Amino acid sequence: MIEQQRKHNFSAGPSILPQEVFRQAADAVLDFNGMGLSLLEISHRSKDFVAVMDEARAIVKRLMNLNDDYEVLFLQGGASLQFVMLPFNLMKKEGGKAAYLDTGVWAAGAIKEAKRFGTVDIVGSSKEENYSFIPKGYTVDPSYDYFHCTSNNTIYGTQMHEFPKVDVPMVCDMSSDIFSEERDYSRFDLIYAGAQKNMGPAGATLVVVKKDILGKTNRDIPSYLDYQLHIKKESMFNTPPVFSVYTSLLTLQYLEKNGGIAAVEKQNKAKAKLLYDEIDRNPNFEGFAKKEDRSLMNVSFLLTDESKKERFDNAWKEAGISGLNGHRTIGGYRASIYNAMPIESVQLLVDVMKSID
Repeated sequence: MIEQQRKHNFSAGPSILPQEVFRQAADAVLDFNGMGLSLLEISHRSKDFVAVMDEARAIVKRLMNLNDDYEVLFLQGGASLQFVMLPFNLMKKEGGKAAYLDTGVWAAGAIKEAKRFGTVDIVGSSKEENYSFIPKGYTVDPSYDYFHCTSNNTIYGTQMHEFPKVDVPMVCDMSSDIFSEERDYSRFDLIYAGAQKNMGPAGATLVVVKKDILGKTNRDIPSYLDYQLHIKKESMFNTPPVFSVYTSLLTLQYLEKNGGIAAVEKQNKAKAKLLYDEIDRNPNFEGFAKKEDRSLMNVSFLLTDESKKERFDNAWKEAGISGLNGHRTIGGYRASIYNAMPIESVQLLVDVMKSID
């Protein structure tokens, strides 16, 4: 059998993972830990998988440098379910109100769901300029139950490079830039992230929560939506997404043994600089996001001359590049350069862009 050449995958998600992780995960699907059973058929209560879950939760805290004030959960339902779980667990039953930063489609989705539970104030928004920048100069009153932001916006290619100082619990959706750069994670009281952008395959959702912010709403929370119950059950309240959790563990182990977040941040900045430099140099292209708010993970850009679209599209496809089309909301192109994206693939894209001169 002739092995097909692997594509250069710039998809926004489900996304690229390290090739080593793909191989390890594939082996586990056939035979997990030499058990003669597939990872997909073992009991999630078996000691082998409990060990996976325990280590996955532990490595998250090591990478984020968090102490035992925090708990780590692997849940299901994606970030979209977290839009609901958050206000259920953090917004007071009577007179509850929360502050939200509106920076894109997913931030707007979180706002929509939170409004079902109480008052939601949008303290900053870039909607009027098609979410092309991150709002700044806003304040968050200490009377709010919590403040919610989205660190990286995949569609528009914007990213928060600084976070506000607030006197209320700070919640952040880090779905598309989790573990991509060093941050003081202890500044956040709750972090959530769908695995499928930068950590693992679709199916698992990471939640990191400071325990002392829970249990203060006076709400009657449905069992599955109660963070405290998931903490008590150690992410085993129901059958977890075993493959996604295991593959996320492999990805985090790969990250840890290759220098951790500091090392991958250096690589991510080099990849982003390489691509943004070409966008700024080449008159055929222009970036979508304001320069000061450009994302390290998702590079959205446009052609300045649409008559060259067919030529450019044919060129990148012939080069073995996949997933470069922009989101339908803004069109153009989007290169997602997550942790596992090698700089050689970014260089290939830059070479193709140069060929359009």
